[in-house]
Amino acid sequence: MRLWIKNPIAILADGAENGVVVEDGVIIELVAAGQQPMLPVEQTFDASSHVIIPGLVNTHHHFFQTMTRAHPQAINKELFPWLQALYPIWAKNVTPESFRLGTRLALTELLMSGCTTAADHHYLFPAGLEGAMDIQVEEAQRLGIRMTVSRGSMNLSEKDGGLPPDAVVQDEDTILADCERVLQKYHDPSDGAFIQVALSPCAPFTVTKNLMRQSVTLAEKYDCRLHTHLGETLDEDDYCEHHFQCRPVDYLEECGWLNERVWLAHGIHFNDDEIRKLGHHCVGVCHCPTSNMVLASGQCRTKELEAAGSPVGLGVDGSASNDNSNLMEGVRHALMINRLTYDAASVTHFDAFRWATEGSARCLGRTDIGAIRVGMQADMAFYRLDDLRFSGGGDPLATLVLCGAHEADRVMIAGDWKVEDCLPTHMDVGKLRFEHGEAAKKFLEAL
Repeated sequence: MRLWIKNPIAILADGAENGVVVEDGVIIELVAAGQQPMLPVEQTFDASSHVIIPGLVNTHHHFFQTMTRAHPQAINKELFPWLQALYPIWAKNVTPESFRLGTRLALTELLMSGCTTAADHHYLFPAGLEGAMDIQVEEAQRLGIRMTVSRGSMNLSEKDGGLPPDAVVQDEDTILADCERVLQKYHDPSDGAFIQVALSPCAPFTVTKNLMRQSVTLAEKYDCRLHTHLGETLDEDDYCEHHFQCRPVDYLEECGWLNERVWLAHGIHFNDDEIRKLGHHCVGVCHCPTSNMVLASGQCRTKELEAAGSPVGLGVDGSASNDNSNLMEGVRHALMINRLTYDAASVTHFDAFRWATEGSARCLGRTDIGAIRVGMQADMAFYRLDDLRFSGGGDPLATLVLCGAHEADRVMIAGDWKVEDCLPTHMDVGKLRFEHGEAAKKFLEAL
C-alpha cells in the first residue's frame, strides 16, 4: 500500500515540504512544496496538524533502572556514591519479572516520546537473570520498536578492586559464552533490521582488560558494534590512572577499542589530544545531557568531537540518573547545556536534532535510519502544536525544542503506526503503570 503523508506544518527534511510517500516500510519519494507524488498513491494521511521529524534514536540507556527513579538512597549524589548506593538494592531486587516490567516501561516511554530505535546497555546479572537479553528482545518485538540489544558485562567486583558487589558480576567464560549465544540468535546486520546486538563491557572500573579484548574478537567475528562507558567522571580518570597507569582513552587503545565499531557513553572528560585520537578512529560518543546534569558529571565537548570526526549521538541514560526515558526531552536538554558550554549562536535546534537522529544512527552503525530521505526506513515521529506551551511559536521545528515538546501524537516505524493519539497501539499504558508501580515498591522495602 503506497501512502502519501501530505501537507505537514513542517518536516525535518529538504525538499519534502508537501510530505513523503511510503511503500513497503520505506520512504520512496519526497514531495516538494506545491507538488504531487509522481506515482499514484492508494492512501493519504493528512499531516496538516503535525510537525514531522525522523524517528529519534536512543543510543544509551539502562532500562532496569526505571525501578529506582528518585530513590531516596541515591538522590543528590555523584556517580560513584550513587552507584554504591544502588548496586546492593539492584542485586537484591532485580528479578526476571521486575526486569521485564522495567524494560517494557522504558521502551513504551521512549516510543511515546518519538523514539523509534533504542539501545539498552544491560550489565547487571544477578543469579536468575541469565535470560535478560531474551526478555529485552521479546519486549521490543511486542512493542514493535527497533532495538540494539547491548549485552553488557561486569567481571570485576569489590573483591577484585572493582566497584560492583560480587552478587551482580559473572565470570569471563560465562559472559563470553552468552555473548556468542545472543549474537547467534538475534543479531541481524541487514538493512531494516529490528533487532541488532552490541557487546558492551560496562566500564573500566567493572571489567578486566582481557574481557575488553575478547569482546573485540567476538565483535569482529559477528560484525557487531562495541559499547562501553568512558570519560564520564573525574573519578573514572583517577581510577584508570591508579589501576592501569594511564588515562581512559589510553586504556581503550590498549584494549584494541580504537576503531569505528565503537561508540562510548558520556565522553565528557577528554583532553584535546584524546578528542583528536577518537575522531581519527571514528569512535562515536553518545551525549547524555540529562544524566550528566543530574549527577553533575560534566559537559560533553560535542562540537570538538564532531569536528575531529567522531559521530555524536544522544541518549537518555539510565532512568535512575535521568529519572525518565523521554528522548524528546533529551533533545531540549542537549540544546540547553551545549549553549551553556559554547554559545547561543553556534548551537541550534538542528544540532540537537542531528545528534538524536543521524548522529545516533551513525553510532549504532546504521545507514538505513535517522533521516527522512528516499531509500531510508519509514521511521518518523509526528508532533501536534495544540498545547498552550506552543501557542505563539513561530518556527515550528524550533518550537518543538524551545517550547518543550515531550509527547508524540503519532509514531511510525517501518511504515506502520506504533503510536496513535499519543498512545502506543500495542500496550495498555494504565495496566503497565500499575504493574510497574507495584513491582517498584519492592525496591523501597529495605528502607
